[in-house]
Amino acid sequence: MARTALVTGGTRGIGAAICKALKDAGYNVAANYAGNDETAEKFKQETGIATFKWDVSDYDACAAGIAKVEAEVGPVDILVNNAGITRDGFFHKMKPEQWTAVINTNLNSLFNMTRPVIEGMRDRSFGRIICISSINGQKGQAGQANYSAAKAGEIGFVKALALEGASKNITANAIAPGYIGTEMVRAIAQDVLDKHILPHIPVRRLGEPEEIARCVVFLASDDAGFITGSTLSANGGQYMV
Repeated sequence: MARTALVTGGTRGIGAAICKALKDAGYNVAANYAGNDETAEKFKQETGIATFKWDVSDYDACAAGIAKVEAEVGPVDILVNNAGITRDGFFHKMKPEQWTAVINTNLNSLFNMTRPVIEGMRDRSFGRIICISSINGQKGQAGQANYSAAKAGEIGFVKALALEGASKNITANAIAPGYIGTEMVRAIAQDVLDKHILPHIPVRRLGEPEEIARCVVFLASDDAGFITGSTLSANGGQYMV
């Protein structure tokens, strides 16, 4: 029987690419999304992947949403914590709501999403937990103290969870993308990309969402069973650790 994968923020950008790649690899896939019903419906029609709407910053909504996924698609064997937001601003001007919104969606969601599935994974002696962190969680970024803190927290989360899950064949890993050619990044003015972003990427190009998706497919597989507590940097050489 095919394993079930649940991807948060799964109907757009990197998340959509992850869902498609996992489906192509033979998994049953469920995509969570937060608010854009039109995009989610289009994604569902184009891919045949089931979509489920809830706010990952709300624990009760996550518990209820996951229960629905497991009833309709199957027990969650692979969880991809991909959902994230930005509320950028220099820290000396940052408002409490900017900080809280990012921490709740990008970091607290790891508890909200993983806690309801971890016991089932332990009972079945199999699990793959994959968190989409960021290069800015590794190196920091001016104007993103909230985002960098949350993404660094994801890396610490998988290290601790990897130790707890190892005896039950549950791995936990992070992927830290650099600049990826999503709709948001491609909206940046070309001269800004050419002058201020691409020169700092040794391979001289943006990454593609599908390249991150292939990393997820590998970490979700049986072949990656000896890899846990790791952070896979996919940034074109922009930051090496």
